[in-house]
Amino acid sequence: MNTPVIIKENSSGYIKTTLRDELFLTREVQCFGEISEESVGSLILQLQYLSRQSAEEITLYINSPGGLVADGLALYDVMKGIANPIRTVCVGTAASMGALLFLSGNQRDILPHSRVMLHDPLISGGVGGSALKVDRLSRNLMKTREITAAIIAQHTGKRLEEIYEVTANDTYFDAKEAVAFGLADRIIENL
Repeated sequence: MNTPVIIKENSSGYIKTTLRDELFLTREVQCFGEISEESVGSLILQLQYLSRQSAEEITLYINSPGGLVADGLALYDVMKGIANPIRTVCVGTAASMGALLFLSGNQRDILPHSRVMLHDPLISGGVGGSALKVDRLSRNLMKTREITAAIIAQHTGKRLEEIYEVTANDTYFDAKEAVAFGLADRIIENL
């Protein structure tokens, strides 16, 4: 993603800085795109840095189709492990692992035309190999399903059985439905 550059004047003259860096100075970070080792690594570093600078709230904007569960859970653990309250804002779509990260914020705001999508964890690529390997993959996938469903239940106040029912298929929630289901706290018009 190309981040726009702005030119600012300071006591030394003019400097070029990115809009992302400017927003970072106001304690705002972005989770845009796929959840991956690289994106999560960058977000974790940003959250750790901001946490060490101040105990103030950090805002995390999310527009993500999801991605790797293991990497997403690492980010989730850091979000829960730092002392700062984290405000999450859904801008566009928070799907799959992106949805889990969105709903884990201390304050969860969603824009009027944004949406949230939940589903069970998926296996990417073809499944092959010995029966033991396939069995191991299956057990690991079911364990991951239990972990993610428990997190969703914890943050929505829903029973685990309800979560399993909703995540059995791709289930989309518009902004009003997300608030009603407990995925978001409020719909906001202004950032």
